[in-house]
Amino acid sequence: MITIVGAGAGGGLLARELAKNGIKVTILEKGPYIDSKDAFNYYNDYPPDVDLLATTCVGGSTLVSMANMVRALDEELHQFGIDLSEEYEYVEDLVGVHELDDSHIGRGTQLFLDAAEELGLNVSKMPKAIREEECIQCGKCAFGCPVDAKWSAKDFIDEAVEAGATLITDAEVTDIILCNMEACGVKYVVNSEEKLLGTDKIILCAGAIDSAIILKHIGLAGIGRELFFDPFVSVGGYLKDINFNTEVQMAGLVVGKNFVLSPHFSSFIKENIPDDSVEDKDILSIMVKTPDEAKGYIHTDGFVNKTNTITDIRYLAEGVATAGFILEKAGVDPKTIGSTVYRGAHPGGTAAIGKVVDSNLETEIPNLFVCDASVLPISPGKPPILTILALSKRLADYLKNK
Repeated sequence: MITIVGAGAGGGLLARELAKNGIKVTILEKGPYIDSKDAFNYYNDYPPDVDLLATTCVGGSTLVSMANMVRALDEELHQFGIDLSEEYEYVEDLVGVHELDDSHIGRGTQLFLDAAEELGLNVSKMPKAIREEECIQCGKCAFGCPVDAKWSAKDFIDEAVEAGATLITDAEVTDIILCNMEACGVKYVVNSEEKLLGTDKIILCAGAIDSAIILKHIGLAGIGRELFFDPFVSVGGYLKDINFNTEVQMAGLVVGKNFVLSPHFSSFIKENIPDDSVEDKDILSIMVKTPDEAKGYIHTDGFVNKTNTITDIRYLAEGVATAGFILEKAGVDPKTIGSTVYRGAHPGGTAAIGKVVDSNLETEIPNLFVCDASVLPISPGKPPILTILALSKRLADYLKNK
Protein backbone atom coordinates (compact mmCIF):
# COMPACT_ATOMS: atom_id res chain seq x y z
CA MET A 1 0.00 0.00 0.00
CA ILE A 2 1.08 3.56 -0.70
CA THR A 3 0.08 6.35 1.66
CA ILE A 4 -0.18 9.88 0.28
CA VAL A 5 -0.14 12.75 2.77
CA GLY A 6 -1.96 15.73 1.29
CA ALA A 7 -4.64 16.07 -1.37
CA GLY A 8 -3.38 19.03 -3.39
CA ALA A 9 -1.85 19.12 -6.86
CA GLY A 10 0.90 16.55 -6.21
CA GLY A 11 -1.14 14.21 -4.04
CA GLY A 12 -4.18 14.39 -6.29
CA LEU A 13 -2.44 13.27 -9.47
CA LEU A 14 -0.43 10.60 -7.69
CA ALA A 15 -3.57 9.15 -6.10
CA ARG A 16 -5.38 9.12 -9.44
CA GLU A 17 -2.55 7.49 -11.39
CA LEU A 18 -1.75 4.87 -8.78
CA ALA A 19 -5.34 3.93 -7.93
CA LYS A 20 -6.31 3.63 -11.58
CA ASN A 21 -3.45 1.16 -11.99
CA GLY A 22 -4.74 -1.11 -9.27
CA ILE A 23 -2.37 0.01 -6.50
CA LYS A 24 -3.85 0.27 -3.03
CA VAL A 25 -3.76 3.93 -2.00
CA THR A 26 -4.70 5.75 1.20
CA ILE A 27 -4.89 9.56 1.16
CA LEU A 28 -4.53 11.45 4.45
CA GLU A 29 -5.71 15.07 4.17
CA LYS A 30 -5.35 17.53 7.03
CA GLY A 31 -8.36 19.55 5.93
CA PRO A 32 -11.98 18.72 5.11
CA TYR A 33 -13.73 17.82 1.87
CA ILE A 34 -15.59 20.98 0.82
CA ASP A 35 -17.55 22.55 -2.02
CA SER A 36 -15.20 24.48 -4.28
CA LYS A 37 -17.23 27.67 -3.84
CA ASP A 38 -16.42 27.67 -0.09
CA ALA A 39 -12.64 27.43 -0.48
CA PHE A 40 -12.05 31.05 0.58
CA ASN A 41 -13.00 30.00 4.12
CA TYR A 42 -10.00 27.67 4.32
CA TYR A 43 -7.07 30.03 3.82
CA ASN A 44 -4.34 29.25 6.35
CA ASP A 45 -3.34 31.54 9.20
CA TYR A 46 0.32 32.54 9.39
CA PRO A 47 2.20 35.00 11.64
CA PRO A 48 1.29 38.66 10.91
CA ASP A 49 4.69 39.35 9.34
CA VAL A 50 4.26 36.49 6.83
CA ASP A 51 1.42 37.36 4.44
CA LEU A 52 1.22 34.04 2.61
CA LEU A 53 -1.75 32.65 0.67
CA ALA A 54 -2.43 28.90 0.92
CA THR A 55 -5.43 26.73 1.81
CA THR A 56 -5.93 23.45 3.69
CA CYS A 57 -8.68 21.24 2.30
CA VAL A 58 -9.14 18.49 -0.29
CA GLY A 59 -7.80 20.07 -3.47
CA GLY A 60 -5.55 22.42 -1.52
CA SER A 61 -4.58 25.70 -3.10
CA THR A 62 -5.68 24.52 -6.55
CA LEU A 63 -9.24 25.42 -5.44
CA VAL A 64 -8.29 29.10 -5.10
CA SER A 65 -5.77 29.21 -7.91
CA MET A 66 -6.51 30.80 -11.27
CA ALA A 67 -5.98 27.45 -13.05
CA ASN A 68 -2.86 28.92 -14.67
CA MET A 69 -0.74 26.22 -16.33
CA VAL A 70 2.77 27.36 -17.23
CA ARG A 71 5.82 25.18 -17.74
CA ALA A 72 8.67 26.21 -15.44
CA LEU A 73 12.23 25.26 -14.37
CA ASP A 74 12.97 23.04 -17.37
CA GLU A 75 16.69 23.92 -17.49
CA GLU A 76 17.09 23.71 -13.73
CA LEU A 77 15.51 20.25 -13.60
CA HIS A 78 17.62 19.02 -16.51
CA GLN A 79 20.65 19.49 -14.24
CA PHE A 80 19.27 16.68 -12.09
CA GLY A 81 18.53 14.40 -15.05
CA ILE A 82 14.83 15.23 -15.04
CA ASP A 83 13.16 15.79 -18.41
CA LEU A 84 9.43 16.42 -18.06
CA SER A 85 8.60 16.79 -21.75
CA GLU A 86 6.39 13.70 -21.96
CA GLU A 87 4.84 14.32 -18.55
CA TYR A 88 3.92 17.88 -19.50
CA GLU A 89 2.16 16.68 -22.63
CA TYR A 90 0.26 14.03 -20.67
CA VAL A 91 -0.87 16.42 -17.96
CA GLU A 92 -1.76 19.24 -20.35
CA ASP A 93 -4.02 16.88 -22.26
CA LEU A 94 -5.46 15.43 -19.05
CA VAL A 95 -6.55 18.78 -17.56
CA GLY A 96 -7.27 20.48 -20.88
CA VAL A 97 -4.66 23.23 -20.89
CA HIS A 98 -5.36 25.89 -23.52
CA GLU A 99 -5.59 29.63 -24.08
CA LEU A 100 -9.07 30.90 -23.33
CA ASP A 101 -11.48 31.44 -26.19
CA ASP A 102 -12.04 35.07 -27.17
CA SER A 103 -15.52 34.73 -25.67
CA HIS A 104 -13.85 34.67 -22.24
CA ILE A 105 -11.33 37.46 -22.80
CA GLY A 106 -12.92 40.55 -21.27
CA ARG A 107 -12.36 44.19 -22.11
CA GLY A 108 -9.84 44.78 -19.31
CA THR A 109 -7.76 41.76 -20.28
CA GLN A 110 -7.82 42.78 -23.94
CA LEU A 111 -6.60 46.27 -23.00
CA PHE A 112 -3.74 44.63 -21.08
CA LEU A 113 -2.82 42.45 -24.07
CA ASP A 114 -2.99 45.30 -26.56
CA ALA A 115 -1.07 47.76 -24.38
CA ALA A 116 1.70 45.27 -23.64
CA GLU A 117 2.04 44.47 -27.33
CA GLU A 118 2.26 48.18 -28.21
CA LEU A 119 5.04 48.53 -25.64
CA GLY A 120 6.98 45.67 -27.26
CA LEU A 121 6.69 43.31 -24.30
CA ASN A 122 6.65 39.50 -24.44
CA VAL A 123 2.88 39.09 -24.13
CA SER A 124 0.46 36.22 -24.70
CA LYS A 125 -2.73 34.72 -23.37
CA MET A 126 -2.28 32.68 -20.19
CA PRO A 127 -2.55 28.89 -20.62
CA LYS A 128 -5.38 27.73 -18.37
CA ALA A 129 -7.40 24.67 -17.34
CA ILE A 130 -10.88 26.18 -17.47
CA ARG A 131 -13.96 24.80 -19.22
CA GLU A 132 -15.49 27.80 -21.02
CA GLU A 133 -18.82 26.06 -21.52
CA GLU A 134 -19.27 26.02 -17.72
CA CYS A 135 -17.52 29.28 -16.77
CA ILE A 136 -19.90 32.13 -15.90
CA GLN A 137 -17.17 34.83 -15.92
CA CYS A 138 -17.82 36.00 -12.37
CA GLY A 139 -14.25 37.00 -11.47
CA LYS A 140 -14.24 34.85 -8.31
CA CYS A 141 -11.51 32.36 -9.19
CA ALA A 142 -9.48 33.20 -6.08
CA PHE A 143 -12.44 32.49 -3.79
CA GLY A 144 -13.20 29.02 -5.19
CA CYS A 145 -15.11 28.49 -8.42
CA PRO A 146 -18.87 28.67 -7.73
CA VAL A 147 -19.67 26.42 -10.71
CA ASP A 148 -16.61 24.11 -10.75
CA ALA A 149 -15.64 25.34 -14.20
CA LYS A 150 -11.90 25.12 -13.58
CA TRP A 151 -9.77 22.08 -12.92
CA SER A 152 -8.70 21.45 -9.34
CA ALA A 153 -6.92 18.59 -7.60
CA LYS A 154 -10.25 17.68 -6.03
CA ASP A 155 -11.20 16.30 -9.47
CA PHE A 156 -8.31 13.83 -9.26
CA ILE A 157 -9.10 12.85 -5.67
CA ASP A 158 -12.67 12.05 -6.74
CA GLU A 159 -11.35 9.87 -9.57
CA ALA A 160 -8.93 8.12 -7.22
CA VAL A 161 -11.66 7.31 -4.71
CA GLU A 162 -13.87 6.02 -7.51
CA ALA A 163 -10.99 3.75 -8.55
CA GLY A 164 -10.70 2.33 -5.03
CA ALA A 165 -8.48 4.73 -3.09
CA THR A 166 -9.31 5.48 0.55
CA LEU A 167 -9.62 9.15 1.52
CA ILE A 168 -9.36 10.13 5.20
CA THR A 169 -10.06 13.83 5.83
CA ASP A 170 -9.36 16.01 8.87
CA ALA A 171 -6.35 13.76 9.44
CA GLU A 172 -3.21 15.55 10.64
CA VAL A 173 -0.04 13.49 10.25
CA THR A 174 2.19 13.87 13.29
CA ASP A 175 4.97 11.36 12.73
CA ILE A 176 6.59 8.92 10.31
CA ILE A 177 7.22 5.41 11.63
CA LEU A 178 10.53 3.72 10.73
CA CYS A 179 11.20 -0.02 10.62
CA ASN A 180 14.88 -0.96 10.21
CA MET A 181 15.53 2.65 9.11
CA GLU A 182 12.90 2.48 6.36
CA ALA A 183 9.55 4.28 6.31
CA CYS A 184 6.80 1.82 7.19
CA GLY A 185 3.93 3.78 8.73
CA VAL A 186 2.44 7.11 9.77
CA LYS A 187 0.85 8.44 12.92
CA TYR A 188 -2.06 10.78 12.44
CA VAL A 189 -4.79 12.40 14.52
CA VAL A 190 -8.51 12.41 13.67
CA ASN A 191 -11.04 13.91 16.10
CA SER A 192 -8.36 14.12 18.82
CA GLU A 193 -7.67 10.38 18.48
CA GLU A 194 -4.19 9.25 17.48
CA LYS A 195 -4.07 6.44 14.93
CA LEU A 196 -1.35 4.37 13.31
CA LEU A 197 -1.35 3.29 9.67
CA GLY A 198 1.11 0.71 8.36
CA THR A 199 2.20 1.18 4.76
CA ASP A 200 4.80 0.17 2.19
CA LYS A 201 5.63 3.65 0.92
CA ILE A 202 4.85 7.21 2.04
CA ILE A 203 4.65 10.25 -0.24
CA LEU A 204 4.49 13.65 1.45
CA CYS A 205 2.40 16.05 -0.64
CA ALA A 206 1.29 18.35 2.18
CA GLY A 207 2.88 21.52 0.80
CA ALA A 208 6.25 23.13 1.38
CA ILE A 209 5.51 24.10 4.98
CA ASP A 210 3.60 21.10 6.35
CA SER A 211 5.79 18.55 4.56
CA ALA A 212 8.87 20.27 5.99
CA ILE A 213 7.44 20.19 9.51
CA ILE A 214 6.84 16.43 9.24
CA LEU A 215 10.36 15.83 7.90
CA LYS A 216 11.95 18.02 10.58
CA HIS A 217 10.06 16.08 13.24
CA ILE A 218 11.82 12.86 12.26
CA GLY A 219 15.20 14.61 12.22
CA LEU A 220 15.94 14.59 8.50
CA ALA A 221 18.91 16.87 7.80
CA GLY A 222 18.63 20.10 5.81
CA ILE A 223 14.87 20.47 6.05
CA GLY A 224 13.18 23.86 5.94
CA ARG A 225 16.40 25.88 5.88
CA GLU A 226 15.54 27.39 2.52
CA LEU A 227 12.01 28.61 1.92
CA PHE A 228 10.90 30.63 -1.06
CA PHE A 229 7.57 32.02 -2.00
CA ASP A 230 6.81 34.12 -5.01
CA PRO A 231 6.47 37.75 -3.90
CA PHE A 232 3.63 39.61 -5.54
CA VAL A 233 1.72 42.88 -5.48
CA SER A 234 -1.18 44.17 -7.54
CA VAL A 235 -0.81 47.53 -9.25
CA GLY A 236 -3.87 49.33 -10.57
CA GLY A 237 -5.90 52.48 -10.97
CA TYR A 238 -9.07 54.14 -12.17
CA LEU A 239 -10.70 53.37 -15.51
CA LYS A 240 -14.39 54.12 -15.33
CA ASP A 241 -16.82 51.24 -15.97
CA ILE A 242 -14.11 48.83 -17.12
CA ASN A 243 -15.92 46.01 -15.23
CA PHE A 244 -12.67 44.08 -14.98
CA ASN A 245 -13.74 42.72 -11.58
CA THR A 246 -16.17 40.30 -13.26
CA GLU A 247 -13.74 38.93 -15.85
CA VAL A 248 -11.83 35.65 -15.79
CA GLN A 249 -8.72 36.65 -13.89
CA MET A 250 -5.11 36.33 -15.07
CA ALA A 251 -6.05 35.47 -18.65
CA GLY A 252 -3.06 37.39 -20.05
CA LEU A 253 0.69 37.03 -19.41
CA VAL A 254 3.76 39.21 -19.81
CA VAL A 255 7.07 37.45 -19.19
CA GLY A 256 9.98 39.73 -18.27
CA LYS A 257 13.52 38.75 -17.39
CA ASN A 258 12.91 39.04 -13.64
CA PHE A 259 9.12 39.12 -13.32
CA VAL A 260 5.80 38.08 -14.78
CA LEU A 261 2.71 40.27 -15.09
CA SER A 262 -0.92 39.24 -15.40
CA PRO A 263 -4.20 41.18 -15.22
CA HIS A 264 -5.67 40.51 -11.78
CA PHE A 265 -8.36 42.42 -9.93
CA SER A 266 -7.75 43.70 -6.41
CA SER A 267 -10.44 45.57 -4.48
CA PHE A 268 -7.69 47.09 -2.31
CA ILE A 269 -6.61 49.36 -5.18
CA LYS A 270 -9.55 51.73 -4.74
CA GLU A 271 -8.38 52.45 -1.18
CA ASN A 272 -5.49 54.38 -2.79
CA ILE A 273 -7.88 56.65 -4.71
CA PRO A 274 -9.28 59.63 -2.75
CA ASP A 275 -12.66 59.55 -4.46
CA ASP A 276 -15.57 57.85 -2.72
CA SER A 277 -17.42 57.43 -6.01
CA VAL A 278 -14.87 54.93 -7.34
CA GLU A 279 -16.28 51.38 -7.33
CA ASP A 280 -14.81 47.95 -7.97
CA LYS A 281 -16.09 48.11 -11.55
CA ASP A 282 -13.84 51.13 -12.15
CA ILE A 283 -10.54 49.40 -11.34
CA LEU A 284 -8.05 47.83 -13.76
CA SER A 285 -5.11 46.15 -12.04
CA ILE A 286 -2.14 43.91 -12.79
CA MET A 287 -0.42 41.32 -10.61
CA VAL A 288 3.36 41.61 -10.47
CA LYS A 289 5.10 38.36 -9.46
CA THR A 290 8.83 37.73 -9.13
CA PRO A 291 11.17 34.87 -8.20
CA ASP A 292 12.47 34.76 -4.64
CA GLU A 293 15.93 34.09 -3.17
CA ALA A 294 14.61 31.56 -0.61
CA LYS A 295 15.75 33.40 2.52
CA GLY A 296 13.25 31.70 4.77
CA TYR A 297 13.21 29.12 7.55
CA ILE A 298 10.60 26.77 9.00
CA HIS A 299 10.81 25.77 12.66
CA THR A 300 9.69 22.38 13.94
CA ASP A 301 6.69 23.99 15.65
CA GLY A 302 5.58 25.41 12.30
CA PHE A 303 6.70 28.99 12.89
CA VAL A 304 7.79 30.59 9.62
CA ASN A 305 10.55 33.20 9.26
CA LYS A 306 10.85 34.98 5.91
CA THR A 307 13.06 37.84 4.84
CA ASN A 308 13.60 39.57 1.51
CA THR A 309 16.81 40.52 -0.20
CA ILE A 310 17.75 43.63 -2.15
CA THR A 311 17.46 41.53 -5.31
CA ASP A 312 13.89 40.52 -4.40
CA ILE A 313 12.91 44.17 -3.98
CA ARG A 314 14.69 45.24 -7.19
CA TYR A 315 12.88 42.61 -9.25
CA LEU A 316 9.57 43.67 -7.75
CA ALA A 317 10.29 47.33 -8.52
CA GLU A 318 11.08 46.46 -12.16
CA GLY A 319 7.78 44.64 -12.50
CA VAL A 320 5.78 47.40 -10.80
CA ALA A 321 7.25 50.04 -13.12
CA THR A 322 6.41 47.95 -16.19
CA ALA A 323 2.87 47.35 -14.93
CA GLY A 324 2.47 51.12 -14.53
CA PHE A 325 3.44 51.70 -18.16
CA ILE A 326 0.92 49.08 -19.31
CA LEU A 327 -1.88 50.59 -17.20
CA GLU A 328 -1.26 54.09 -18.52
CA LYS A 329 -1.12 52.82 -22.12
CA ALA A 330 -4.42 50.98 -21.47
CA GLY A 331 -6.13 54.21 -20.45
CA VAL A 332 -5.87 54.18 -16.65
CA ASP A 333 -5.58 57.63 -15.08
CA PRO A 334 -1.87 57.72 -14.08
CA LYS A 335 -2.60 59.96 -11.07
CA THR A 336 -4.64 57.11 -9.52
CA ILE A 337 -2.16 54.26 -9.96
CA GLY A 338 -1.20 52.57 -6.71
CA SER A 339 -0.16 49.22 -5.28
CA THR A 340 -1.36 46.69 -2.74
CA VAL A 341 0.86 45.47 0.10
CA TYR A 342 3.52 42.85 -0.55
CA ARG A 343 2.29 39.27 -0.22
CA GLY A 344 3.54 35.80 -1.08
CA ALA A 345 2.21 32.68 -2.80
CA HIS A 346 3.45 29.26 -3.92
CA PRO A 347 5.79 28.42 -1.00
CA GLY A 348 8.47 25.91 -1.93
CA GLY A 349 12.08 24.75 -1.81
CA THR A 350 12.09 23.29 1.69
CA ALA A 351 13.05 19.75 0.58
CA ALA A 352 14.77 20.52 -2.70
CA ILE A 353 15.86 18.05 -5.34
CA GLY A 354 19.61 17.48 -5.01
CA LYS A 355 19.62 18.50 -1.36
CA VAL A 356 16.90 16.52 0.42
CA VAL A 357 15.41 14.26 -2.25
CA ASP A 358 17.00 12.56 -5.24
CA SER A 359 15.85 12.75 -8.85
CA ASN A 360 13.12 10.20 -8.05
CA LEU A 361 11.96 12.42 -5.17
CA GLU A 362 13.00 9.87 -2.53
CA THR A 363 14.61 11.02 0.71
CA GLU A 364 17.60 9.36 2.35
CA ILE A 365 15.03 7.28 4.24
CA PRO A 366 14.00 4.44 1.90
CA ASN A 367 10.31 4.41 0.89
CA LEU A 368 9.78 8.03 2.00
CA PHE A 369 9.14 10.41 -0.91
CA VAL A 370 8.19 14.08 -1.25
CA CYS A 371 6.15 15.39 -4.17
CA ASP A 372 4.96 18.97 -3.85
CA ALA A 373 6.53 22.43 -4.19
CA SER A 374 8.98 21.46 -1.43
CA VAL A 375 11.15 19.71 -4.02
CA LEU A 376 11.51 22.62 -6.46
CA PRO A 377 15.22 23.58 -6.50
CA ILE A 378 14.64 27.32 -6.92
CA SER A 379 11.71 29.71 -7.04
CA PRO A 380 10.11 29.55 -10.50
CA GLY A 381 8.63 33.05 -10.28
CA LYS A 382 5.69 31.58 -12.19
CA PRO A 383 2.64 29.48 -11.28
CA PRO A 384 4.16 26.10 -10.27
CA ILE A 385 1.09 23.84 -10.47
CA LEU A 386 1.81 22.38 -13.92
CA THR A 387 5.40 21.58 -12.96
CA ILE A 388 4.23 19.86 -9.75
CA LEU A 389 1.70 17.84 -11.75
CA ALA A 390 4.40 16.77 -14.23
CA LEU A 391 6.73 15.73 -11.40
CA SER A 392 3.84 13.77 -9.87
CA LYS A 393 3.20 11.95 -13.13
CA ARG A 394 6.89 11.09 -13.36
CA LEU A 395 6.92 9.75 -9.79
CA ALA A 396 3.71 7.78 -10.35
CA ASP A 397 5.27 6.08 -13.38
CA TYR A 398 8.44 5.32 -11.40
CA LEU A 399 6.45 3.72 -8.59
CA LYS A 400 4.26 1.74 -10.99
CA ASN A 401 7.32 0.35 -12.78
CA LYS A 402 9.11 -0.32 -9.52
